[in-house]
Amino acid sequence: MERKEIEVIKQQAEAQYKELQAKGLKLDMSRGKPAPDQLDLTLDMLTHCLDGECISENGTDCRNYGVLDGIKEAKDLCMPMLGVGEDEIIIGGNSSLQLMYDTITRAMLLGVLGGDKPWSKNEKVKFLCPAPGYDRHFAICQSLGIEMITVPYKADGPDMDIVEKLVAEDELIKGIWCVPMYSNPEGITYSDEVVKRFANLNPAAKDFRIFWDNAYCVHHLTDTPDTLLNLLDEAKKTGKENMVFMFTSTSKISFPGGGLAVIGASAANIEFIKSQMTYQTIGFDKLNQLRHARFFKDFDGIKAHMLKHREIIAPKFDIVLEALEKEIAPLDFGKWHKPNGGYFISFNGLAGTAKRTVALCKEAGVVLTGAGATYPYGIDPEDKNIRIAPTYPTTEELAMAMEVFCVAVKLAACEALLK
Repeated sequence: MERKEIEVIKQQAEAQYKELQAKGLKLDMSRGKPAPDQLDLTLDMLTHCLDGECISENGTDCRNYGVLDGIKEAKDLCMPMLGVGEDEIIIGGNSSLQLMYDTITRAMLLGVLGGDKPWSKNEKVKFLCPAPGYDRHFAICQSLGIEMITVPYKADGPDMDIVEKLVAEDELIKGIWCVPMYSNPEGITYSDEVVKRFANLNPAAKDFRIFWDNAYCVHHLTDTPDTLLNLLDEAKKTGKENMVFMFTSTSKISFPGGGLAVIGASAANIEFIKSQMTYQTIGFDKLNQLRHARFFKDFDGIKAHMLKHREIIAPKFDIVLEALEKEIAPLDFGKWHKPNGGYFISFNGLAGTAKRTVALCKEAGVVLTGAGATYPYGIDPEDKNIRIAPTYPTTEELAMAMEVFCVAVKLAACEALLK
């Protein structure tokens, strides 16, 4: 563009921005939360799923203590989500994030299967962090003093050349964060080749672990969903199944505040984790496990339920993508990936504009995830990535929010180009 063209776009954007500011909007798109009408889909779980009948199929009284790894009905429901067997799963509380935090904390304090000492007994602990990534993963590491090393994303997952090199050279690298399907926020699903390369890693640390957060394994938005190889199965082929910790939950399937969290791993890993976990709890909420099992009945029930979620949120993704295509694509002021599932759209603006864009949105009444949050330590080296979370607002609110967002992107881009 000629400078005069950019100045005209800036003037038009400034006028639009003033009009939008005058509307006094108050919209929060900072987190990927299900909307109230999504939560309504599962309300019947709270009414007649138990009706005073609290005995599981094998005779366990779910009102009482015990069954550390979860009742059979809950295991049968959740095993297909991760593709694991009955001796390869633990049904936890309501939060997979808590399971991940606890798993790392136990590793720091007590060590993992095959390790010769707790992670914290090393001079330092390092984690690989593919980015853009999930800010809560990075927050766990930062809270525990774990040094984070950023790994860039490619079109089919993390840059495996870098991952393989780093883990092979440094025994202080004890883990890597992965959101392998519809990744948060990029929406990328790891290719078969990437999964197989993960299963073939040769880490210097014998107590290295892959934290495989498969949060969006059933969150499809199209009739042609992405597919993901089973990492645990692939790792069994290489004899490295103990390297894998897999996680998921029903948080965005049933209730974020009252779902089921799941960890999957090799049978040997599960037994080791249970031996450590027994000091934490005598058992998780089995009544909630029984409610979920009776409401969904089986994995087909979960898949049918997810179609109802899709009816609600797919149009919202369309609103975001259509706005970007109409307003931003012709100007080439940003790039994005159209995801086949998940909860986010990752927007990459011109370098140096993300913080300004987010600030402009906030000043006009639209709160987004903070710029930089998708990178370790909150530092986006190019200041360009913004996570868009379309699910919580109504369609009308989202349309207004995207109007503000696109005007803010134009303003920030023009300001950067005219410096």
